[in-house]
Amino acid sequence: MIGVISRSTEIEAVEEFFQLFKTPWEFFREGQVYDVLIATTDQIPEIGVKTILSYGSEIKSSDRGAKVKTSSTWHGAKLDFRGTQIPIYGDLLGFEAGGSGVLGVVGKSEFSGLQLNSAGVTIFRFGYDLFAEVGRLLKTGQPIEHARTPTLELHIAIMRDSILSSGIELIEIPAVPAGYEFTVCLTHDIDFVGIRLHFFDHSMWGFLYRSTVGAVREFGRGRISLGRLVRMWRAAGSLPFVYLGWMKDFWLPFEWYLKIEEGLSPTYFLIPFKHRAGDKVLGRHANRRATAYDVTDLRDWTARLLEEGCELGVHGIDAWHDVEKARSELERVAGVTGRRDMGIRVHWLLHDDTTYRVMEEAGYSYDSTAGYNETIGYRCGTTQPFRPLGARELLELPLHIQDGALFFPERLGLPESEAWQLCREIVANAKHFGGVVTVLWHDRSPGPERFWGEFYARLVQELKSMAVWFASGGRTVSWFRARREVVFERVGATVRAKRCSGEMMGLPPLTLRVHRPDSSLTRTAGRAAGSAQAVDICWTGGTEIALDALLGGVPRPQTADICPLTTGCDL
Repeated sequence: MIGVISRSTEIEAVEEFFQLFKTPWEFFREGQVYDVLIATTDQIPEIGVKTILSYGSEIKSSDRGAKVKTSSTWHGAKLDFRGTQIPIYGDLLGFEAGGSGVLGVVGKSEFSGLQLNSAGVTIFRFGYDLFAEVGRLLKTGQPIEHARTPTLELHIAIMRDSILSSGIELIEIPAVPAGYEFTVCLTHDIDFVGIRLHFFDHSMWGFLYRSTVGAVREFGRGRISLGRLVRMWRAAGSLPFVYLGWMKDFWLPFEWYLKIEEGLSPTYFLIPFKHRAGDKVLGRHANRRATAYDVTDLRDWTARLLEEGCELGVHGIDAWHDVEKARSELERVAGVTGRRDMGIRVHWLLHDDTTYRVMEEAGYSYDSTAGYNETIGYRCGTTQPFRPLGARELLELPLHIQDGALFFPERLGLPESEAWQLCREIVANAKHFGGVVTVLWHDRSPGPERFWGEFYARLVQELKSMAVWFASGGRTVSWFRARREVVFERVGATVRAKRCSGEMMGLPPLTLRVHRPDSSLTRTAGRAAGSAQAVDICWTGGTEIALDALLGGVPRPQTADICPLTTGCDL
């Protein structure tokens, strides 16, 4: 059991951190026995504990007793964690190497993480404010320059590895369903449902320009092939016949997506009201946010999508800042789909400090707006759905990969080869840390003039070749809610794990991972699975588990509710 001593202002961040790093812990209580003590305050009680992790960018009175020598303080520096750089958004305190340096400071000779031994206790002294960093990530997010760093997951990796390197076994419920490497959530924002709805407007003229003059320019720059150029010209030439109804509307995406994603449970976010640009939208093209369709125009398609196992959600207009409008947008889509329990992603990814409170009050189950328009990566530093600070029940399903961010010239504007490498980087992180890869591909992307469909089909096929769980946004969030419902509690001298709601209700089982101490210094940052130092057990959550029985040696199943994953059980 881990005991945590924190400032009163850090309580919410502490609680959410340990939902993401799901391991037995509690706030420190006098008289209780702990294997590990995590402290952010100045005073650390003298108790019989094996390992102490002390965090803070200020000099502490306990530093003198441990003979820690401080050096400089920096703001906005980066840590070097076994070759991986981790941005620190607050102050960072440096130390002279009076012990074993475990965290370097990029570009500096000092360390900001030391491992020391004092009177038989292993002490890790880290020179940053961990839970303040967690709070910033979950509330403000990361700037674009650090978008590709899963910063919060790396903070978890530092804590996990520190505990293991001190010789203590650790039990964790990782952020992956039993038997899988990670989860994939395929999503689509539906902004257009046919070019026939756009006659002599900016969308039509923009399409014609990009398919003709713009296409020649892109070909001259070597960004598109001759074959792509010809396809774009053909699409532009076919436009009169599309308007006359003699040719298929190439901006209708549903049939194509249903074929590519058969059985993969994608999520479609639909516009609730057409011809509404929304309030508080800044910029000279704010009026272009209004769409020419809304969900009531898609009754046949919504029925078909639901029959095919797809999930439908709200592509919000004003739901990010107004409770009544958020509620009316939810009711509008629910009136067509017949389902009120749904998620939302705001059109243009608009949000402010009140957004999560507004959405929660309006009755949304989850939001999936936390992402970047300009790039791909980890806006809040995590691969996992999380509860935004200040929310009670609403979960955020973070967005990681977006087509427009990859390919639009005014954004990353990447050739497909470079875009593929960035996507593989996101997937590799998911393999390391677990969690979700949330992909957004827009309605127009498979067709002209974008022709980003082949790239998407290749990405989906690549993901299908891996041991991943494909799930809708709602199912993904439900699984993570089930994981969050696990509580660790003391029963006498035993620590037990139990789920508040019993069985997993048709969701994949959880994993109980028993980490063995590993003193190797060659581990990569964040390695958590697949090594000889970890044993995985699947658990449906139907019964309480005495965690002590899983430690020391090979864990044995206690009931039919759990079994080692290596047996191939199908719980």
